[in-house]
Amino acid sequence: MDAEQKQKLVADLSSVINAQRQGLLEQVLAQRSRYITVVLEDIYQAQNASAVIRTAECLGLQELHIVENKYEYHLNPTVVQGASKWIEVHRHRQAGQDNTTACLQHLKSRGYQIVAMTLREDSIELSKLAVDQKLALCFGSEEPGLTKTAHDLADEYVKIPICGFTQSLNLSASASISLHHLTTTMRNSSANWQLSEEDKIDIYIDWLAKSTPTGKTLLNKFIHQVQL
Repeated sequence: MDAEQKQKLVADLSSVINAQRQGLLEQVLAQRSRYITVVLEDIYQAQNASAVIRTAECLGLQELHIVENKYEYHLNPTVVQGASKWIEVHRHRQAGQDNTTACLQHLKSRGYQIVAMTLREDSIELSKLAVDQKLALCFGSEEPGLTKTAHDLADEYVKIPICGFTQSLNLSASASISLHHLTTTMRNSSANWQLSEEDKIDIYIDWLAKSTPTGKTLLNKFIHQVQL
């Protein structure tokens, strides 16, 4: 669809949604960003992965990546609370392929700095991580952490300082602290973290279609007419 057709589609979808709902969608969209993303590598605890998705969506991230080499991701609806409806969850699970390498190389090709959240001795503290380029924060499972492959492909190793006796935070707590700090820093910086106008209208159309029972029908009908 060209820009004029997309504007026509927005008008059609908006006609069946009240102004208050449209205002909320626009307000959230204005704060959306792809500047920071998350990679979850082989997380076998559904509740932890779902909690990270919920946190990422709440903090304004537009996409998240799940690597499934050994374990298949299962959504926990009680934990995720509908967040997966509004954020793009990309699952890397090609059989017979090193999905960690495929995912991280894909993100590198898009200009992301790969950040391994790890307890390695050469890790820098979270507060010292710069936000002067796009970041992909990688988290592993509770016990094993990130794989050697993820470490080898990382551009930076980062840790959250611990002041207590316990060695580390759990996955969802670590992601929450890291993402809150970095998204706050990002929004207070001069980084170009906002979505492009083209990306915004595509996401807005998707959200409008998801905001009404007839939205998907209207969307599919419009696309069919455009293709004729």
